[in-house]
Amino acid sequence: MIEGVSGTGKTTVAEELQRRGYHVIHGDRELSYIGDPETGEPLDGLAHESVTDSVTWVHEHHIWDVGKVKSVIADHRNAISFFCGGSRNLSRFIDLFDGVFVLDVDLDTLNRRLALRPEDEFGGRPAERELIVRLHATKEDIPKGGVVIDATLPLAVVVDEIVSKCSGSGSKGV
Repeated sequence: MIEGVSGTGKTTVAEELQRRGYHVIHGDRELSYIGDPETGEPLDGLAHESVTDSVTWVHEHHIWDVGKVKSVIADHRNAISFFCGGSRNLSRFIDLFDGVFVLDVDLDTLNRRLALRPEDEFGGRPAERELIVRLHATKEDIPKGGVVIDATLPLAVVVDEIVSKCSGSGSKGV
């Protein structure tokens, strides 16, 4: 699994891994929905409109379909699968992965990257940026024990480091 706060480069790394021929699951596109992190029950996406801080509410309810995660991991047609993205129900499936990588950048790099985001992409609005900066500072959403990767390095170096650390991994997801 490749994790990190928004703006650390998960999507860019995923696209480079795909370009190199690896099997990649873009978790935030392919597995995510708004739901209860404990039960997995889908929630009405409009429920957050009555909440004072809707940005935080949506973030806290951004989860992945556990059944789909398990299904991809059980499918051994790919020697390795990289799951890229973030999920608030990670505790329900993190143990299924052979490894977890955490992309990390300094605050200046994070702010520069977020400033380039369009408004319709998470992190493109000021309230979303504030949340991301807080999460970057607290590391509260970052899996403990993950291999930290300096994502300020050139993309090829970042991806090379991840791939080299996967040598000998089984066929489960990373």
